[in-house]
Amino acid sequence: MRGAKVIAFGLLCLPLAWLGIQVLGEIRQPGSALGADPGEAVVLHLGEWTLRFLLLTLSVSTLRRLFSWPRLLHLRRMVGLFAFGYLWLHLLAYVGLLAGFSLQAVVDDLTQRPYIMVGMLALALLLPLAVTSTRAWQRRLGRSWQRLHRLVYPAAVFAVVHLAWLTKDGYAEVAFYAGVLALLFAERLWAKRAAA
Repeated sequence: MRGAKVIAFGLLCLPLAWLGIQVLGEIRQPGSALGADPGEAVVLHLGEWTLRFLLLTLSVSTLRRLFSWPRLLHLRRMVGLFAFGYLWLHLLAYVGLLAGFSLQAVVDDLTQRPYIMVGMLALALLLPLAVTSTRAWQRRLGRSWQRLHRLVYPAAVFAVVHLAWLTKDGYAEVAFYAGVLALLFAERLWAKRAAA
């Protein structure tokens, strides 16, 4: 299983490595790699991969049930923590590249742009999940740990809504992510009824 974790770790790092290559290309030749607004491109890249990894985290349980591979669950925590890490990078990129590290600009965005508020709600829901992701916290919280970690469901919904609200045209990608999330929810309901 350790080999699988190493491979998964490397794969999860690839979007960040690709972004680093793009940023270097942009530094060498402005406008060549990240388009007309490099800051927005960086924020969008990190946000999209946050959502993808969040959906991948939710997919682990579904894939385990469908393919009867219980050891797959060993990767769920890693994928979830990567999703949280990409979320923080997304937030830092927004604060630095789009808000210019201005607290007033961030506050203005929170009050004037609903999608920023929804994104912050997703972050607030995922924060306790990341903090309590260790085995020690799982033992400490007991059955409450599972209830707490169900916050990932509304967080994923908020993440999709965040993307939908900031999308200006072409909602195919949003529809795809929303469809994947709906299928994951449907599979969980089906599995719960089948187990009852």
